[in-house]
Amino acid sequence: MKYLIAVLGLLVVFALSFVASNNKRGIRYRPLIIMIILQLILAFILLNTVVGTALIKGFSDIFKNLLDYAAEGINFVFGGIANEGQAPFFLGVLLPIIFISALIGILQYIKVLPIIIRLIGLVLSKINGMGKLESYNAVASAILGQSEVFISVKKQIGALPKHRLYTLCASAMSTVSMSIVGAYMTMIDPRYVVTALVLNLFGGFIIASILNPYKVTPEEDSLEVQEESEKQSFFEMLGEYIMDGFKVAITVAAMLIGFVALIAMINGIFNGIFGITFQELLGYVFAPFAFVMGVPWKEAVEAGSIMATKMVSNEFVAMLELGKHTAMSARAVGIVSVFLVSFANFSSIGIIAGAVKGLHEKQGNVVARFGLKLLYGATLVSVLSATIAGVFL
Repeated sequence: MKYLIAVLGLLVVFALSFVASNNKRGIRYRPLIIMIILQLILAFILLNTVVGTALIKGFSDIFKNLLDYAAEGINFVFGGIANEGQAPFFLGVLLPIIFISALIGILQYIKVLPIIIRLIGLVLSKINGMGKLESYNAVASAILGQSEVFISVKKQIGALPKHRLYTLCASAMSTVSMSIVGAYMTMIDPRYVVTALVLNLFGGFIIASILNPYKVTPEEDSLEVQEESEKQSFFEMLGEYIMDGFKVAITVAAMLIGFVALIAMINGIFNGIFGITFQELLGYVFAPFAFVMGVPWKEAVEAGSIMATKMVSNEFVAMLELGKHTAMSARAVGIVSVFLVSFANFSSIGIIAGAVKGLHEKQGNVVARFGLKLLYGATLVSVLSATIAGVFL
């Protein structure tokens, strides 16, 4: 039965993508089929094999150790501020972002990350049928984040046509920054985080190839990565990345305070007037999507509510909400968890448009105009990844 539902889910995703496509005749099906097969193989390896379990455990252990190291610094500054064994969310989940951001800065400074990103991007470009720039951007987005990635390719931003700019932005919204992966792993099972990271990388190309098909000519297929205009010293760089990590932690904390409070207020208003909370209402709207992703129908409204919460607020709020639903089946939790690991929400439209506008005002306006289509595509990526994962759960 679950395989039939998975097929239904894939058909729904591709139908919704095809309907919104801006050039149906330009779709190239061979790279799509290859990437879907790769998604299925990778999902099977990660979720149903000893090798996958070992890989996920190794990845999880790395981040667990990093979080432990981060805790040393946090406890030095904030030791005694919380009760024993009851570290506040901000201290235990968000502040470690600072340490991981610093590590990313060091790997950037010693030129390790740029080499890794370029190599993986080059391999991806051979698979997805798109350009080197699009492939580099997808990998860089998954490491550097949805704002920072555009800085690294700012030399080319101004000259990009609308269709290529869409693919770059779609990749940025479909992936997540490596600096906050550790935070996710404290909130949901690490194996779903790793699975989503891998599947979203290919899913972004699959959906973009249908929604926004085009061919990059050999003349256009170039990649110019922005180098530092003025060489920083090691400690200047380190201080900058530490402050960047702190800004991310503070920003996420502020958004959580605002969104959680607003959702609570809206729930109270809806419950007082209609006898049903706003999240429950959204749950009914998203329930069919949860079902075709593979969530059992009896849990579809519950899952749909969490999915909707992610879309109207952000993935952190939704992950906190998922943690409250302790009665959900393991299969439903796994599928919803994979869906949650991306930046596909309304606030990301403003973040990405603002990041591009800061580098090139005209292109920033272009991004703002296709913002809703960007969210539409990124959400389909999450649905596709969750559907694929559901086959093996």
